[in-house]
Amino acid sequence: MYGKTSRIGVSLKNRTKVKDYSNITPELLETIERYYNGTMAKDEYAQFKAQLQKDAAFKTQVEDVRATLLAIEKQTLKDRLDEFHLEIPDQDHHDIHNRDPNKPMVKIHFLIFVKIAIAAAIVIGLGVFWYLSGSPNEKLYSEYFKPDPGLPTTMSSSDNYVFYDGMVNYKQGDYKTAISKWKTLEKNSKENDTLNYFLGVAYLADKNEDQAIFYLDETTKNSSSVFQEDAYFYLGMAYLKSDKTKAARRAFQQSNSKKSREILEQLN
Repeated sequence: MYGKTSRIGVSLKNRTKVKDYSNITPELLETIERYYNGTMAKDEYAQFKAQLQKDAAFKTQVEDVRATLLAIEKQTLKDRLDEFHLEIPDQDHHDIHNRDPNKPMVKIHFLIFVKIAIAAAIVIGLGVFWYLSGSPNEKLYSEYFKPDPGLPTTMSSSDNYVFYDGMVNYKQGDYKTAISKWKTLEKNSKENDTLNYFLGVAYLADKNEDQAIFYLDETTKNSSSVFQEDAYFYLGMAYLKSDKTKAARRAFQQSNSKKSREILEQLN
């Protein structure tokens, strides 16, 4: 065992232009925004850059999101500017053409408007894809999914070194590296509920629902496992993410957690 303890508003006409972002959570959109705005912490930035370099699909996804956000911002600003110009009184046009060239033009109201328009575009960019393309199950998943916090990594047993080394990666959000390390233990630990449980949660956090379902289902089969109840919850989440509502409901019914009960109420 590895530490088996007691536990530790875009207009309707633009909808056809929106790509399928159903697999992008608000958290990921916010992360992409921080990346392009240069507001990431040093460690987060380094991890994000590393993932972009080694995951071509993820890089394409990030670039598509950025391009779409810029397009929305540009279109939103253009539409608002058109409305702004229509509302300029004739007297203002007269004043502009006949102003004293030695006096600077007053652009305060225009600059304020531009800031408001850009701010609105950012808000739209973070929310529109979710509400236009996200299914009810996807919204529930985003609201309730948080990766398991993981096990303490203070134990120094050499026999379990690889597992706890992977746990460090897991707790840092580097799920691919954690999975890679833990998979090396699988040959001799196929029935280990701790290993199966964290492999399942890591795969789910890494957006691989099929593998998550496999390992979490294996964990639930162990009736003596301290992870069984949580495994049922995450199994339900994996089915929810896969839009398999009936299977998700069955899994949540086996878990007695508060979050499982809340999700069942909304599913029913």
